[in-house]
This record gives sequence, C-alpha cells and structure tokens, in this order.
Amino acid sequence: MRFGHLALHSCRLLHTPMNFEGTSAYVATPDLKIAVNAAIRLERPLLIKGEPGTGKSVLAAEVAKALDAPLIEWHIKSTTKAQQGLYEYDAVSRLRDGQFGDERVKDISNYIRRGKLWEAFASAERSVLLIDEIDKADIEFPNDLLQELDRMEFFVYETGQTIKAKTRPIVLITSNNEKELPDAFLRRCFFHFIKFPDTETMRQIVDVHFPGLKSRLVGEALRVFYELRDVPGLKKKPSTSELLDWLKLLLHEDIDPALLRESDPRKLVPPLAGALIKNEQDAHLLERLAFMSRRRHE
Repeated sequence: MRFGHLALHSCRLLHTPMNFEGTSAYVATPDLKIAVNAAIRLERPLLIKGEPGTGKSVLAAEVAKALDAPLIEWHIKSTTKAQQGLYEYDAVSRLRDGQFGDERVKDISNYIRRGKLWEAFASAERSVLLIDEIDKADIEFPNDLLQELDRMEFFVYETGQTIKAKTRPIVLITSNNEKELPDAFLRRCFFHFIKFPDTETMRQIVDVHFPGLKSRLVGEALRVFYELRDVPGLKKKPSTSELLDWLKLLLHEDIDPALLRESDPRKLVPPLAGALIKNEQDAHLLERLAFMSRRRHE
C-alpha cells in the first residue's frame, strides 16, 4: 500500500497515467505488471533480465499494443555502437555525390541517418523503445547512452542541432546476462527479473496460443517438459517458445497423450525431442540416461 501511495503521488508530477495490464496475447504476472508500471511512473528505463525464451523482447510489443503506442525496436549486435542509436553521418556518400556535382552536398543534413533513439525522440506521441539484448554489445555501450537516456536529448555536431524528445518514450531494455552491466547504468534503471513460468502460469500461456487444447495432452506435455528441464547436466534447458513449438508438433502428428505418459526424459527420449533439445551434448545425455535405465531394468 505504501508503494501505491508513492506511485499515485508521482503521477501528479508526471504525464497522464498509462497502465499496463497485460494483453490477450501475453500472460503478464502481477509482479511484471508492477515493474512495467513503476518504470513508466518513474520515467526510468525498465531493464528486463531472464532466461532466453521467457518473453523479454515480446514484452515491448505487448506494452506498445496495450498502450496504443508506436513501437521502435533497436536490436543490438556485438558490433553495434551507441552512436548508431543517435545518428550516423554518411561522409562516403557525400564525397561521392560531390564528385558528381550533386546539389545535395550543400546541405549536410542530407547525409545524416537517424538512429532509433532519434526516431523515439522525434515521435509526436509517446512511443515504446526496445533496446534488445544490450549485453551483446561492448561493455562501454551502456555507459555511452547514460546522458542521452537521462536528459532525453543529444547534440548533432555536423548540423549544430540539439535533438530533444518531444515526449519521453517508454524504454525497455533486455539482457540475457551474457556480461555484467556497469553500475552507473544500473542505477538509472528499474530492474525486473522474469522468473521462468511455474506450471499454472505456463498453462495460461499454452491456452493463449492453443485455446481449447485437451487438458490431458497439456498436462502430460507439461510434466515431460518440466522433468526435462530438471535433468542434471543439461546444457540448455528448453524454453517457453520451444515448449510451444513442441506442442504444435504433437498436435500436428496427433500424438496420443498416453505415449507422453510413458515418457520420462531420464528413461526414454520424448517424441519429437528435436523441438526441445537444441545441441548434441544434451541429445547424447538423454540417450545415455535412457540406455542406462534400460540396462538397469533388463
């Protein structure tokens, strides 16, 4: 209750309240809803961590849909530089056009390419900006964006412009924990870790994607799925997206739930396991466990 009073008080100082309550296509847990709405109230970037496949990137699209806001996505790679999110100056094109006498070279702004932050800042309505997998970039990448995300403005040296956000975007940043993020960056974010869904939440997720699916099949599939995730020594645990792929195949192949009932990943490799297991080490591990189990029962 104390937090609620603080949030209400903050709203008087900020924009008209915008609340995320989830969507029909995305099962948001209560703690995730609280995190999204707290970040909106505080006008802080929301840093989302969690296992791959837990819906971190999809969250931004669902927040945009729920709030009827435009979505701007910036997918980070190992080679991405912070400057690219602001703008890039294409000096090569300007030089080439100058050699051909193109009149466009007189206006340097013709060679300024807007980045994703510029797009978000220029948006007439409040947008949702996704900075996806920030931990893929160089360790200095987050620090290089501190001032821009704090002040919601940056300077374009080539044209002498200061670009200021017309409306402050809702910023969602995802990380797969591939590397630690700088403390100075973390201090400026509201943090939330998406826990892997429990069985009941996973049933809700499955129902969103496969409404009306036989509860018997879902029950057996979830049992096998969670038992597989618990197998000791598994290098890559199957994720939510892989479970959904597996269910789709089970439906397509009309697999009898009774066949799943007999499946124990430590004794028998599940049918169509290629949808769940994504590397040879884990495939060999399950085969060895199944072989050893058969030997014990001979």
